[in-house]
Amino acid sequence: MDIVISMLLLIITSPLMGIAALCIYLEDGGPIFYRQRRYGQGNHCFEVIKLRSMRVNAEADGIARISDAEDQRVTKVGRILRRLRIDELPQLMNVLKGEMSLVGPRPERPELADEIIKRLPEFSYRTSVKAGLTGYAQVMGRYSSDIESKLAFDLYYIQKQTLMLDLLILMKTVMVIFEKHRSE
Repeated sequence: MDIVISMLLLIITSPLMGIAALCIYLEDGGPIFYRQRRYGQGNHCFEVIKLRSMRVNAEADGIARISDAEDQRVTKVGRILRRLRIDELPQLMNVLKGEMSLVGPRPERPELADEIIKRLPEFSYRTSVKAGLTGYAQVMGRYSSDIESKLAFDLYYIQKQTLMLDLLILMKTVMVIFEKHRSE
């Protein structure tokens, strides 16, 4: 299911990603794609591929930060890409490579995950399944939900994981994207 759906989505969304890539390049001439190390299943590190939504060298100081809705590092084009979740579409390549699934807990940056685990040891259970392009925490919570709430949703998903729940999350993801777009 992951491979077939991600291939179809890559084909369908490629014109949209092409337009987004052009807009990113025209805004500041910087790179179009951004790669970032994340923890996958079993704490295996891999690089997620995203359309760049922040200014070049946004973390030049080497400090990993969680982005929020008011993050000044996000570019004008990046705000639109993030609002519509277009910046996440290249991760379909991660799904095709087997590093991610369509549905699962969102992969976290190792340096942030390691800090969270010190405070919330159960956070490490998130890597017992493949990381996902979308997840239960993304459709049930909000972008700005706290770590504890997201963790609760992720742990629920891991315990109750079924094909029907995955399909429900995929449908709800589409609804969330269009609801946010319509309400803004």
